Amino acid sequence: MPPKPKTEFERQQLRTLIMDAARQLFVARGVDAVTMREIAKRIGYSATSIYLHFADKEALIRAVCDTDFLALAEALKSNLTINDPVERLLAFGRSYAQFALNYPNHYRMMFMTGHPPCDATNSSIQQNNAEQDAYFQLKTVVNDVYLAGRFKKDLNDADLIAQTVWAGMHGVCALQISMANDIWVNWADIDQRLQMMQLTLMRGLLQDQIYKIE
Repeated sequence: MPPKPKTEFERQQLRTLIMDAARQLFVARGVDAVTMREIAKRIGYSATSIYLHFADKEALIRAVCDTDFLALAEALKSNLTINDPVERLLAFGRSYAQFALNYPNHYRMMFMTGHPPCDATNSSIQQNNAEQDAYFQLKTVVNDVYLAGRFKKDLNDADLIAQTVWAGMHGVCALQISMANDIWVNWADIDQRLQMMQLTLMRGLLQDQIYKIE
């Protein structure tokens, strides 16, 4: 068994090691099927060591999700400074896809693996915080396009628009992560698919019918 961590740095390293192992098992087998003992065995520690860091499996799941959602918000927030609201929305979508494809296991855990719903009362993420809440970032970006009068006149529900844009980009990312190696489908290049999704969404949402993505 590995030595007991003595310093704060070592304790944080072990905490990260536990979460990484848990994420892999949750994604591979489903949250309900994985036990704390199995997670401990994966990293060569006792279950008792895990309980020193996490009160129970639900707390561990919440920590993994919070860590990953914070990382997503961090990856997206630089786009909030782009001046043109439509370009900001497009850049936001590209950064979202980049995060998903760079960290497929994180993305699977966040959006493709069943887990207890996020509860603001036991989350370390502050809801509606532009630094921490990726969904709030998306709503802000979409609302800025709306306020600029760029959406079609009959589209007046910014939340619905945000969720539709999210669904479109998620669909491309999820298919790439789960089925990219499936030889049944002759997949087009992932960049082309992402660009086509953005083009389709923008042509459907914006007043300019001939909108192009360079």
